[in-house]
Amino acid sequence: MRFRSNLTRLGEILAYEISKSLSFQSRTVVTQLGQAKIKVPNEELVIISVLRASLPFYQGFLNFFDHAESGFIGAFREENENSSGDEDIHIRLSYLACPSIENKTVILADPMLATGKSFIKSIQKLQAHGSPKFIHIAAAFAAPEGIDHIKANLDIPFEFWLGALDEGLNDLSYIVPGLGDAGDLAFGTKL
Repeated sequence: MRFRSNLTRLGEILAYEISKSLSFQSRTVVTQLGQAKIKVPNEELVIISVLRASLPFYQGFLNFFDHAESGFIGAFREENENSSGDEDIHIRLSYLACPSIENKTVILADPMLATGKSFIKSIQKLQAHGSPKFIHIAAAFAAPEGIDHIKANLDIPFEFWLGALDEGLNDLSYIVPGLGDAGDLAFGTKL
């Protein structure tokens, strides 16, 4: 529970930081005592959760951007049993439920950005639902190799929002020092 709670809090913190980069418009609201001018986001937001590890992280973004649309994508790494590094890792997408992202601002939330391959593959799959105006890539932990991979392979305007940029990847392409499998830490080990 503590891990899930802290991932949610980190999602809220990163959502707040992302909100500073959004454009806003003035709107008048009527209260029981009068009228007030407030600022509201001038962008249509879609928050995409990469299942299962990102569910608590995504919840933090949703707590902050409560009017945003939501999408879900299932991505996981398939590794060769004799894996010797990044080239032997293949990303498999098993599920996608998403509204149109055409000309919208997308927040892609996944707590671990290791090789960057799942982010790129997810974005490519999401493009079947439109071309986003901008993508905010949010991760709790990231490795420089993953950052470099995304920079080299993504041609849509984007920005990174990270809780921590760690040293790098080990020979199995896990983030070092990292913290382990975020999905297992949040929900227990899987078969």
